[in-house]
Amino acid sequence: MTENFARHGDVRIAYEVEGPAGGEPLLLIMGLGLQMLFWPEDFRALLTEHGFRVARFDNRDVGLSTHLDALPPPSPLDLALRRRPGYALADMAADALAVMDALGWESAHVAGVSLGGMIAQTVATGHPERVRSLTSISSTPSPRIGRPRPPAMAALLRRPATGREDAARHVVETFRAIGSPAYRRDEQWLREMARRSYDRAHDPAGVRRQLAAVVSAADRRPALRRLRLPALVVHGGADPLVRLPGGVATARAIAGAKLVVHPGMGHDLPNALQPGIAADIAALARGDHRRQRGAAG
Repeated sequence: MTENFARHGDVRIAYEVEGPAGGEPLLLIMGLGLQMLFWPEDFRALLTEHGFRVARFDNRDVGLSTHLDALPPPSPLDLALRRRPGYALADMAADALAVMDALGWESAHVAGVSLGGMIAQTVATGHPERVRSLTSISSTPSPRIGRPRPPAMAALLRRPATGREDAARHVVETFRAIGSPAYRRDEQWLREMARRSYDRAHDPAGVRRQLAAVVSAADRRPALRRLRLPALVVHGGADPLVRLPGGVATARAIAGAKLVVHPGMGHDLPNALQPGIAADIAALARGDHRRQRGAAG
């Protein structure tokens, strides 16, 4: 596939799209510090088999999207004090909308994982008319809910990688700390994605800027309570990075949201669970269609 670029002001956002040309539009939003490469190919294939036209993109400050190098990276004290970052989740949500605009999508199903779930929630609360359905995976409505266990946070904040192979080791060790204890990890795949990511762009300062946007964010529950759209919340019962209360709080805040908790799932997308998660996203979209037809009639 060929990367394309959307524009949000001075920020360029790299994106790719796949699946049937006439398929239901689905925007996937990746999590903290990870490039769009980390959406597994098999998972995307499942979604396209369900009839989705799937778009994914590099968030700002990772991959081939714009890196805001003029913004100083936050210090550990800045992060601890939740000082306002150089940009907010609302800016990252506007990047996502820019991708939809570039694709000519007036609205789409929106799904995000971790930070991507926070961005997806922000897209939905700020622009509900553009969201056909919302899927929030391994995420939270507030940085104060579902706080990480100390070993998981330590894995996230370890020293930056100093080379390509060090980056591969770093990613594997991180997912050993935050991944699913009940499911086998494909560590070879993780190493390969880490190497490819390193080759595309390695920017630890950019990841810290993303993290500052996360920890400084306001509680989204008041805005989520105003939503009236189909919503799915997927969470791992063994997630040590965004613990289960984050998913529960998200589902409770959105009227009619469906909460699916997978025991033994951590902060990743285990291969064995991908067919079920893809099917749940497709079922949510089908329910959205039935609701819209009923309203029209």
